[in-house]
Amino acid sequence: MENLNAIKKRIKSVNDISQMTNAMQLVSAAKKRRSLVMHEAMYPFFSLCLESMRELRSKTGNLDNPFFDLEQKSAGETWKIGYFVLSGDQGLAGAYNNNMVKITEEHVNRKILENTRKGITTEYKLYVFGKPAREKLARSGMNVDDEFSFPISEPDFYQARNVGAIIRNKFLDKEFDLVYLIYTKTGKAATMEPVALRLLPVDDKSIAAVLPDNLENPGMAVQGEDAIEYWPSMNSVFNYLVDTYLNAMIYGAMVEAYASEQTARLTAMDNATSNAEDMMKKLLLMNNRARQAKITNELTEIINGAQQADNL
Repeated sequence: MENLNAIKKRIKSVNDISQMTNAMQLVSAAKKRRSLVMHEAMYPFFSLCLESMRELRSKTGNLDNPFFDLEQKSAGETWKIGYFVLSGDQGLAGAYNNNMVKITEEHVNRKILENTRKGITTEYKLYVFGKPAREKLARSGMNVDDEFSFPISEPDFYQARNVGAIIRNKFLDKEFDLVYLIYTKTGKAATMEPVALRLLPVDDKSIAAVLPDNLENPGMAVQGEDAIEYWPSMNSVFNYLVDTYLNAMIYGAMVEAYASEQTARLTAMDNATSNAEDMMKKLLLMNNRARQAKITNELTEIINGAQQADNL
């Protein structure tokens, strides 16, 4: 049987771990509640902006605008793709960060394979929110921008606006032909769903994918058959709306990613605390058995000693 002192040391160690994981669970629960408040506050603006973009796009048809025009590539040409990956800032969130790495690698490799089959070269660069996933992607040989560093904790609209400005400028400077946003959003019953959507050029399918399923009467904000008049020009209106669209999409993704990270950490810490409690029960049982065995041995030694004294 294991030494009694060793069991006591293990009990103390497990108890310390249990207290730490329980504290982290409470912190994650509080952060998750804050993230839900942030999500509820931003979602009306987020949905309205995306629906407005989809609505105006449908009313104008083909628009000669770089943010809407997807240039097709032929064999021998190159697709330049920028990926903005929203992962967690910290560890101890189960497989959350590893899953973000896996999703990103799969999407990049799939794009490279699809383009290679068409005779098209692929150049890409990853801009990763969160240190753990950024380091793992870099170690796996992915092309990661080391200078891009934005926290995902406590996201605010100013951060989203700064990132949106970076994306807008790089896209207009022809550094990218495509820009993708990769993150995880929380669903019902604390489920998490990976999302990889095309941010630029503006994609109707991506917009539809993030709008609520129960949206009633889509495209009804502008009614009637009369043509929409834009002032001072159509491109000016769309350029302004694109800025708002980028900021809304990025901020919405940041809030979703933050909520997903807290959900993953809350689940991981809850499991860790439960495992520590189960281990504590086993260790206490081992401790009682070891203590009883020690007492039995001491009693046996006392009885044997008394018998020897009587025989003298």
